[in-house]
Amino acid sequence: MKSNYFFTLLISSLTIITAQSQLKPVVYNDGTQKLEGLAIQPKKATPKKAGVLVLPAWMGIDAHSKESAQELSKLGYYVFVADIYGLENRPKNTQEAGQKAGYFKNNYKEYQKRIQLALDQLIKTGANPNEIAVIGYCFGGSGTLEAARANFKVKGVVSFHGGLGRDAARTIEPIQPKILVLHGADDFYIPDTEIKAFQDEMRTAKADWQMVYYADAVHAFTHKDAGNDKSKGVAYNEKADKRSWRAMKDFFEELFR
Repeated sequence: MKSNYFFTLLISSLTIITAQSQLKPVVYNDGTQKLEGLAIQPKKATPKKAGVLVLPAWMGIDAHSKESAQELSKLGYYVFVADIYGLENRPKNTQEAGQKAGYFKNNYKEYQKRIQLALDQLIKTGANPNEIAVIGYCFGGSGTLEAARANFKVKGVVSFHGGLGRDAARTIEPIQPKILVLHGADDFYIPDTEIKAFQDEMRTAKADWQMVYYADAVHAFTHKDAGNDKSKGVAYNEKADKRSWRAMKDFFEELFR
């Protein structure tokens, strides 16, 4: 029995290693800052060779963003996971993550620039520059909205439990990319005033937008390592995770048809 158990563990480990080996590090630059994202090509691309940029949560490139990239590649998409912070500049803990993410939220043009640089890398992997989408989680979800506000050459963006806020002093311009916001109905990190301001912004910008609420879900509901204690405001919700992923896939079918 023991031998069978260890054999199973070995096979599982090899499977994980093989899957992870498909993600290839890509070094690129923002001036003197060296960045290192991850690229993965599909074994069988979609007819239009569509690509998806993944913007990670506030800790930077993590297991969750890697898993998302691998699953997207299985669906036929070219994928690139963005490095927003840069090598030797990634947060070591949540306190640093809050500071670094806060910097880019407050200096949104620098955030937009890092996103555009990552989009350039996605296209270099073979993705069709006319068939691109951006998805992001938490801090990365905020980034997807910045990509839309900047009217980057993307067909649509998907925010998973992302921040919705913007400086009220910013001019609201018409938004071209389609927007899908996937939101935990019990996410108290995103106040009602921020939600209302976002929705008003979308109307003023004449955006094509959708916002889906998931019952019993709080912040980071797609992160399996977030635990299950809702009272902390951060917790995994399997049902919301699966439903939001399905919503993203349906959105992509509309974008890339």
